[in-house]
Parts: sequence; C-alpha cells; structure tokens
Amino acid sequence: MTRRLKVLYIAYPLLPLSDEIAGGAEQVLLAVAREVSSRGHEVTVAAAEGSIVPGQLLATGCATSRIDDFERRKAEHESVILEHLANSDYDLVHDMSGSFWQRAGSVSVPTLATLHLPPEFYPSESLWDVPSDLMFNGVSCSQARRFSEVLRVEGLEVVTNGICVERFPFTETKQDYLLWLGRICEEKAPHVACEIAERSGMPLILAGQVYPFSYHQQYFDREVRPRLRSGRTRFINQPTHATKVELLRHARALLITSTAEETSSLVAMEAMACGTPVVALRRGALPEVVRDGVTGYIADDAEGICESVENINRIMPLACCEHVVRRFSAARMACEYLGIYQQLVADRELQAPSSSIGTMPEAA
Repeated sequence: MTRRLKVLYIAYPLLPLSDEIAGGAEQVLLAVAREVSSRGHEVTVAAAEGSIVPGQLLATGCATSRIDDFERRKAEHESVILEHLANSDYDLVHDMSGSFWQRAGSVSVPTLATLHLPPEFYPSESLWDVPSDLMFNGVSCSQARRFSEVLRVEGLEVVTNGICVERFPFTETKQDYLLWLGRICEEKAPHVACEIAERSGMPLILAGQVYPFSYHQQYFDREVRPRLRSGRTRFINQPTHATKVELLRHARALLITSTAEETSSLVAMEAMACGTPVVALRRGALPEVVRDGVTGYIADDAEGICESVENINRIMPLACCEHVVRRFSAARMACEYLGIYQQLVADRELQAPSSSIGTMPEAA
C-alpha cells in the first residue's frame, strides 16, 4: 500500500495535449498520468486550453500556431501555473515541459523534472545552481551518462519511457512500404529517409507534423518538399492516432534517421509493439531501444540503413512485440515514477515533520 498522492503534471506549453499530438514528451506525460490516475492518485495536468487529459485540466491559456510564439506562450503558461500552486496543495510537481523546472525555486513542494532531451538542448547555466527540492531524472542510460558531466551528480535517476502497448495491435503481415513518422525538423532528418527510399527502390510514407517554428518550416520547404516531387515518397501531414497506428502496423520497416543523440524513441517502441522492425542510425539511446538483429537493425550511416532494409525480412515480428511488452510498458514506467514520488514526499516530510504535505488517505 502507498499513500494517495496529489500530483501536478506540467506539459509543453505550445500545443493542446491529446493522444493526437506528435511530441514524445507529451505522449509520455499522458501515459504516466493515465496510469497514476488509474491507481487512485489525484492527477492534474497543466496544459493549453482544449487539452484532453487524465484527471483534471489546469488550462494555462490558448494554444498557438503563430510562428515563433513560444517565449510569449511559455511565460503565460508558467505564470498561470505559479499562481495556481500558490493557492493549491500538492504533494509534488512533475515537470515534462522541458523548462518549468527552472522556476522550481518559486514552488513550495518537491519538483521532479524529466529530462527528455540531450544536454546540449538545455541552457548550460540553468543546470548549475538548482533548488534542493528539485530532482532530475533521465529516460535512458546513455543520456544519464552524458548529463553526469553537466549536472554534477554521481548518478542521474533513469526511468526509461514506455507506451500503452494495447493501443498498438500486433500485426504479422506487412505491406511493401517504408515508414518515417515523427516531428519534422532538421535534427530528425526525414530528408535522409527520402533519399534511402530512392536508393532502395521502396515506397516511403513520410508522416508527421511541422511545428510552428520558422526554422522547422524553412527546413521542410528546403529539404523535404522538393523530395516529394519524385513520387517515391507520400507525405501525410499531422496523422491522427488511428492513421498512425495503421501505418505502423503494416509498414515493412520504420526508419529512424535522426542526427541528434536521441535519448529514447517512442515511435520505435510503438512500431515494435505492432510487430514492425526498426532500422535506426546509431545515435544516443537508439541501441538501447532496438535490439540489433532481433527487433531491427542499428546502422552507422545511410548506406548501412539501405543494407539493413534489404535484410529486413530476417526480423521476426513476434520478437519485436515481445521485446516491447517485456521492457517498455507504460505500467512499468508508472510504477517506477510512483516509487520516486513516494521517496520525494518521504524525504520532504523528514526535513519538515510538521508539514501538512501528503495527508490524503491511502490508495493502492
């Protein structure tokens, strides 16, 4: 038995939160909040108006599609959250927004900040002097090793990401197309997937979303749009969850061509849950997610991806699915986070025995 907790989750501010959103951090937040709520804990999610969330929604303002409007929207988002926290009682805050944790010094309860990105994507000075009530966790071992050089901690707590496996049905029979699925930006390099499709002679479906940043849209216009003219690649803009699942279930293989040091890969987990193998570049945590030669292939360059595609029929769909069930379920992920929550609350009570934090009745 564990004490029933009251948790505030902080989402990325720019877009409404729902199962249709492309962002990995947002999908992790939804999966964790859903699992934690189902175990009897009280969940509130701070996100843009129109978000569909487990538990209660703290609406922080209107989502925006205006180009380069992030800083204004972020300030609005954080202001609403801080005002709410000043007038509400929570056991802890779990930040998955990527930035709210920098305001943790203004929060009177423990804050857990999940770092979804590589170290170079965060302002270095923001990681130096952090409040004592702020705890970071990473989402892969390779990410934790890289952050250990920045955060001045001996070991960064790691909770690997997970997915709701039941939402990605296993399908053994595949069709004759490759799939690239995700957020369309330069570091994800979908243009490389287009080139691989040309070289391999296989059709490619490129599905994803261009976020409202000028440099993302300029990249799409410069590198992706011209490659669609060949007819080899079909582009699906902002696919619904249902469309995404159908694409993942029937693809011959999922391609991950990212040039960034990836800290995880939800789309790889989703593909493998459907029995679809993954071919990925050797970047960051991708070798931790994809079992080379068992659930797909890890390649060193575009040439290696092409060779892997030629051998993709050697990968057994059932092995892909079993791998995800064993290692990357949302239930496992939520249990690990709940363990951290309970420890943070217990540590806070030891520091302040008279605190009223965590006085709610027990829940399973």
